[in-house]
Amino acid sequence: MDHAATRRTLLRAAGALPLLALVRPASATPDEMRAAIARWTGNKVPNEGKVTFDIAKLIDNGNAVPVTIRADSPMTQQDHVTGIALFNERNPETDIVRFTLTARSGKAEVSTRIRLATSQKLAAVVRMSDGSYWQQTVDVIVALAACIEGEPM
Repeated sequence: MDHAATRRTLLRAAGALPLLALVRPASATPDEMRAAIARWTGNKVPNEGKVTFDIAKLIDNGNAVPVTIRADSPMTQQDHVTGIALFNERNPETDIVRFTLTARSGKAEVSTRIRLATSQKLAAVVRMSDGSYWQQTVDVIVALAACIEGEPM
């Protein structure tokens, strides 16, 4: 049976509020987040530091959460950020976003909006031109979840 048709039928039969009681956000696990980071870093363990991760600690609505990630880098040809990635432990997919930078980027800073399924840990990981990786992790509390997919409880 078509998944979309099933949700539509359930919505008509149950209404929106009872539906929320029947489903929970599909989510990854902390182990899956660590594995996603290891894949991106080539199994190198990121160092703590050099990364500033700006996100609210208490989020009213997980549908569009503003995030800014900065790295301490002079952004010269010899010393610059080549990549910034954002990972999570409880959204349906562990990789949220990846950015590619060069020395010509000017500054090591990216901003975006993300969706968060529930309260969870996030990790911002930065790859430097010397091959080193740096990260900062934060725990956030989400009052109203996003990413609800119809996975039964």
